[in-house]
Amino acid sequence: MTSTPVPTTSEATQPEAQRFDPATVLAELTLEEKISLLDGEDFWRTTAVERLGVPQIMVADGPHGLRAQIDDGDNLGILEATKAVAFPIAAATASSWDTGLLRRIGEALAEESLALGVSVLLGPGVNMKRSPLCGRNFEYFSEDPHLAGELASAFVEGVQSRGVGTSLKHFAANNQEADRLTVSAEVDERTLREIYFPAFEAVVTRHQPWTVMCSYNRINGVHASQDPWLLTTVLREEWGFDGLVVSDWGAVVDRDRAVAAGLDLEMPSSGGSGAAAVRGALEAGTLTEAEIDVAAKRVLELVARSAHPSYTGDFDEAAHHALAREAAAESLVLLKNDRGALPLAPEGGPVAVIGEFARSPRFGGGGSSQVTPTRLDDAWSALQERLAGRELDFAPGFALSDDVDETELAVLREEAVQAAQGAATSLVFLGLPDAYESEGYDRDHMDLPAQQIALLEAVAKVSEQVIVVLTNGSPVEIASWQGHADAVLEAWLPGQAGGPALVDVLTGAVNPSGKLAETSPLLLEHNPAQGNFPGDGEVVRYGEGVLIGYRWYDSRALPVAYPFGHGLSYTSFAYSDVQVTVLDDGVEPSVRVRFTVTNTGERAGKEIAQVYVRDEDSSVFRPERELKSFAKLALEPGESKTAEIDLDARAFSYWHPRLRRWIAERGTFTLDVGPSSREIALSASVDLEGELVVLPLDPDSPASQWLAHPQAGPQLAEVIAGTRLETMLTRPESARMIAAIPIRRLSRFPGTPVTEEWLERVSAAVAGN
Repeated sequence: MTSTPVPTTSEATQPEAQRFDPATVLAELTLEEKISLLDGEDFWRTTAVERLGVPQIMVADGPHGLRAQIDDGDNLGILEATKAVAFPIAAATASSWDTGLLRRIGEALAEESLALGVSVLLGPGVNMKRSPLCGRNFEYFSEDPHLAGELASAFVEGVQSRGVGTSLKHFAANNQEADRLTVSAEVDERTLREIYFPAFEAVVTRHQPWTVMCSYNRINGVHASQDPWLLTTVLREEWGFDGLVVSDWGAVVDRDRAVAAGLDLEMPSSGGSGAAAVRGALEAGTLTEAEIDVAAKRVLELVARSAHPSYTGDFDEAAHHALAREAAAESLVLLKNDRGALPLAPEGGPVAVIGEFARSPRFGGGGSSQVTPTRLDDAWSALQERLAGRELDFAPGFALSDDVDETELAVLREEAVQAAQGAATSLVFLGLPDAYESEGYDRDHMDLPAQQIALLEAVAKVSEQVIVVLTNGSPVEIASWQGHADAVLEAWLPGQAGGPALVDVLTGAVNPSGKLAETSPLLLEHNPAQGNFPGDGEVVRYGEGVLIGYRWYDSRALPVAYPFGHGLSYTSFAYSDVQVTVLDDGVEPSVRVRFTVTNTGERAGKEIAQVYVRDEDSSVFRPERELKSFAKLALEPGESKTAEIDLDARAFSYWHPRLRRWIAERGTFTLDVGPSSREIALSASVDLEGELVVLPLDPDSPASQWLAHPQAGPQLAEVIAGTRLETMLTRPESARMIAAIPIRRLSRFPGTPVTEEWLERVSAAVAGN
């Protein structure tokens, strides 16, 4: 690849011959041409209308690196793609908690897209990590919607600032690979609104991605590709999305219903079946030409705004490779570092480098995000260069396949033990082979391969010091074996420059600053989705509701291997001086929180300070605490910086299941500040006026709701004063039971002074206020 500059947004203009006005072209299209626009031309290209100067545009996979297939294509990563820079996976970059870094990665991917003739990059994926077993978790950012939304927003901003579109995916509730094209995610609206929608909402409302990709699955029985509530009511009417909705590849079931619901473009080409379904619906009167016009215009608008680049292959590969190395280093998480095992000194005793991943790196995930890298740097080569002053010995230790004879494994293990016996430090590279996690299927367990655990145990028996480096796209079970290690470094799948990045951190050239964007559970059985994942009979019940990830573990006070937000450094930090100021105390409150972080160690480092909100007086169950903001601060030794963070009404709100809107309830809120969800350094409480929730009242509302109503309550109290009903509603031993009964039914009890007519009259009166 050359270093030819790629144009910025202002420079990336279309050739004059390709400029067109979508509204004008739409008016000139025949009905058949309109219908043809709603279907892809092939695997990766839209359909052109040459007579009116409407070109086709190319889209390509690529949340972590461009997977452009110029000729033959597939959506499962089986066929090879054109070479591009492989950046760390989203599960890795999420651990950087660095929006500026994600923006720069987005810009780089846009530059490669322009060079490789791609107009729309299919990503990022912002689905929540409901279970650590989801086979595609490596492609998603986090178990927390706020963090995922912030990082995805920065990524989309970066890509689209260079004149290339994005496709925010997979909308929505796509949280498993098992039965992914048919399964129905049974999930209540509050859970959708608080957990599975917010990351999508943040990106759409802030940056208007050019496209949103629907998911394969059904939501409460309705396929996402033809769900008008999802694609039109929520996405367009509530959030104001003005771009194009595209199907995931093969997600369309009934093309005519999908058009009516708001799905504009079916990909890949349906081979004519989609067009036939649309024509049939037109003839039957179940679809109108006006609805087709809406979808066709959105396709035209997407094509018109695209740069329509020609393939040149020219981008600054060296600069992008350097960025991939920086991103990998920023994303590494130091989970454990006992006795100052890390960083490694440049000189000292022998080092045994053990594990095939050190020599044969697994750099990315399988399936549609499988990138063909421009180069691939391994850790073993980088260690030999960086630790030239120390004796190094390598042993593969294990095979990358489980289908290996035990005799062969014993030989590999013995070679590793021999290397470790004379070493001052054993650097052991463990992780998940390619076959353990991929798009298309879920994991069966969280365990490392048994041969790797046996290797670690054998090495630990003879080694003075053991450092484990993990290569994996999703959390693995750690608790049972980490006692054999003095230090554990989570490397994720770090992209094509991961080897040198690892060595940068291992040797202290880079101080680790990554923090977990997902909980590392002690046991799989502790996961809230256990028993409801992946479902049965093509139905999966989201019975845990809003309690996914750390919300579950922290609310249930369950032990974890490592909590959400955890990550160590080679320096130390102190928190102080928290101050909370109420900026607006209305029904949509806003609060400013200030606090100071000081580097109390001897190395420069970065701290990710996290701000959580806890509702002390909620009328509904809410998690113990929820992440609402964060700040990444770079600090020299002894340096202090003050973070100032504004929290808007959403930070204090929940989705009211009956009122079906966001409510910032009146009451006391605690703001927790610290380095993880389990390490709270500072806390401050604030009383907010918020909103006094008054539920709609009718004669079938429970007595407790009537008594609590600001207008109807005093009237009811006056009517029942001195009666048996008043006694039953105020006596402690009966009040809770009686108050839960719908008041219309109480009115029918003998001797009750309240009549149904009175209830109808009062409820109608208060409804009019």
